[in-house]
Amino acid sequence: MPVYTWVGRARGGEIRKGEIEAANEAQVRLQLRRLRVIPTKIKAKPKDISEYLPFLKPKIAHKDVVIFTRQFATMIDAGLPLVQGLDILAKQQENRSLQRILTEIKEDVEKGSTFAEALEKHPKLFDKLYVNMVAAGEVGGIYCYL
Repeated sequence: MPVYTWVGRARGGEIRKGEIEAANEAQVRLQLRRLRVIPTKIKAKPKDISEYLPFLKPKIAHKDVVIFTRQFATMIDAGLPLVQGLDILAKQQENRSLQRILTEIKEDVEKGSTFAEALEKHPKLFDKLYVNMVAAGEVGGIYCYL
């Protein structure tokens, strides 16, 4: 979803500004109305240049995948739903590339794919062994700790 920057006036007259993630400008206006802010300026935030130039995207280290796997396994053990765990981990990621991939995986699972099928769409990050271990765990109802 796009991010919008805004400037507005609160009830007390003070000027406030911030960012809101919304589908369109009308949604931003609606959210600001709920916050009791009268918008004076709303502008779509420009996308990061690294999204257009692949060589500028930060690399995803093997260590990042290991940390994600351990954190995700802990969340599953704690009884957190799969999609919620993916959402939390995606939002916590400092690496923008990994954050984007985890968000795509979460969206695929929400659309009905299995977790293994969603991982399989990213072969550069999750190799066949990783994906097959997850698939085996899904079929057997057992979660593997990679």
